[in-house]
Amino acid sequence: MRVPEGFVRNAEPDAEPRACAGLFRLWGVTTGGTTIGRIAMARPDKAAAVAELTDLFRESNAAVLTEYRGLTVAQLKKLRKALSGNATYSVVKNTLTAIAAKDAGLEGLDDVLAGPSAIAFVSGDPVEAAKGLRDFAKANPALVIKGGVFEGRALTAADVTKLADLESREVLLGKAAGVFKAKLYQAAYMFTAPAAQAARTVDALRLKLDESAEVAA
Repeated sequence: MRVPEGFVRNAEPDAEPRACAGLFRLWGVTTGGTTIGRIAMARPDKAAAVAELTDLFRESNAAVLTEYRGLTVAQLKKLRKALSGNATYSVVKNTLTAIAAKDAGLEGLDDVLAGPSAIAFVSGDPVEAAKGLRDFAKANPALVIKGGVFEGRALTAADVTKLADLESREVLLGKAAGVFKAKLYQAAYMFTAPAAQAARTVDALRLKLDESAEVAA
């Protein structure tokens, strides 16, 4: 896909708040004490940005919308590192994001698309991504979780917090494996117990027969 004017794909996070792939650089926003100018997007660029955002919404396991106003470049870099492996964190333009969300069949995001917005598009475990955002927001109050979308349903900020409070997929799998192992042990015991009991019964019977034979003699 052609990269629209004003966007640098795979830009380093320490350069400035990075736009979502194919979107734009957020110009005219003060971040870390630095004000950057604005570059308008041509219509073809907007169409390409909406199309790519739409694909991201459709392909992601979840998406969490945030406001990053007041975060420094170093903090943004730290946040991206914390989310790496589970999500990518990208600055977005609200109007284009609203169009893309509707094109992706998502509803209920209009109210949270206000102010400087950035989205964590989750490609890994949604619970781990939510935990990462929640923990970062606790340590850096400038990051505000506004809502999101999970399995096609709009989430409130409270919903994202509840998602973060769930156990991760790895923990659940570990518990499931433990339960499965216990069930196998129980099943094995049930199969072997009758045989063991039968063996003890035969031994007891043999002992009685031997005793009877000795008395008769």
